[in-house]
Amino acid sequence: MENLIEVSDLRKQFGNLVAVDGVSMTVRRGEVLGFLGPNGAGKSTTMKMITGFLAPTGGTIRICGRALADDPLGAKARIGYLPEGAPAYSEMTPGAFLDFIADVRGLRGQAKTARIREVIAKIHLEGVVEQTIETLSKGFKRRVGLAQAILHAPEILIMDEPTDGLDPNQKHEVRTLIREMAPTKGIIISTHILEEVDAVCTRAVIIAKGRLLFTGSPAELEARSRYHNAVTLGVPSAQAEAMADSLRGLAAVAAVERTERDADTTRLTALARDGSPLFADVQRLAQAHSWPVREMFVESGHLDEVFRSITTGAAGASEGHRT
Repeated sequence: MENLIEVSDLRKQFGNLVAVDGVSMTVRRGEVLGFLGPNGAGKSTTMKMITGFLAPTGGTIRICGRALADDPLGAKARIGYLPEGAPAYSEMTPGAFLDFIADVRGLRGQAKTARIREVIAKIHLEGVVEQTIETLSKGFKRRVGLAQAILHAPEILIMDEPTDGLDPNQKHEVRTLIREMAPTKGIIISTHILEEVDAVCTRAVIIAKGRLLFTGSPAELEARSRYHNAVTLGVPSAQAEAMADSLRGLAAVAAVERTERDADTTRLTALARDGSPLFADVQRLAQAHSWPVREMFVESGHLDEVFRSITTGAAGASEGHRT
């Protein structure tokens, strides 16, 4: 696949503060890259440099094969950017604002009118198109910001918290839109919502204290969890401890965790030793003892646990690498 974004040894200092420290990564056409990190990790600073809004202290950025420093206007023409907070002219209506952005982006005549109409429908802004932006809810302001980012049909989309402030239905709509656009674009999404990585991303990057600590697929990220391939069973609480003892006797089981689901049901989670598949062993044990299992499923992994482990310098952080 074609590289649309190439970042090499990117650095940014603000006085003595090193905000971004040697970040290197690529984004290919057809990829949705989840850009993760705690507050202050350097995510927004990195995205501002990639979009040309902030000059780097060091390193190189290539957009669609050309150095950003050599052709900043040409690079920005290929990028749609949704910054944090989605700033807009509050006294304008969404219709007037998109008309203004279309002019800035060089759209003219019938093509301009048709594209504005198409984007308004795609982002579901019809009901507020003549309402001033300052009177819109946070969710609708976010939608206006997303509309301006995709108005010129850019090859690259860079979005800072694109579903921030949206209700569950609106989040679903935005994620569906991202998946629909993804095959022809290179997309970066900065997010604090780990479920978004599973929902729309093909690859994830984790940054902390300005350094890139992990890059890989969501499945590879989940595989680093101690819950990867763990098996959870819902069982009668009265029999739970005896069942837990039996599970601990399996060679493939590293540990068993117990959680009370309600007054009558307990969940037992058997953690796999070295992340190896465990389901068949647990199933045979349950069948051999005729356990009254009420539910049984395999855990793919807990992203929040992996995220904490990597970003706090626990096991795994030193294993980070760059693309």
